[in-house]
Amino acid sequence: MNGIELIEKLAKSQPKINTMIMTILSKSGYIKRAIKAGVGGFVLKEAPSGDLIKAVNHVMQGTRVIDPELAICTLGDCDPLTDKERKALLLASQGFKASEIATQFFLSKGTVRNYLSEAMAKLNAANRIDAARIAHQKGWL
Repeated sequence: MNGIELIEKLAKSQPKINTMIMTILSKSGYIKRAIKAGVGGFVLKEAPSGDLIKAVNHVMQGTRVIDPELAICTLGDCDPLTDKERKALLLASQGFKASEIATQFFLSKGTVRNYLSEAMAKLNAANRIDAARIAHQKGWL
């Protein structure tokens, strides 16, 4: 489970909890997904300690804090993938076959192939592995 998945899970089980991500990643897709998941703060690990303390205090008070450098980054690429395409692509990148992905999500093999084909088309990728590589580089996986 990655940080965003953890925040999504926490948001469902403990909706009043305040969360914050400290990262070295400045990928727009990752940042946008974290914000959508309900993260309260998103700061760079290399920020001065005073800034980090202020950010933690603001998040604890319920104010959303996003490092300006990270905020600017989110104005870039938009993630064209649906959640289903993203999940199928992630499993495909881990070596799962379409039939195995279908079993895991209780879908038909054809539906999974459609998700993967759509993801490949949206990312202008040569194949599903190339699509996963592109999506991962952009922070969408």
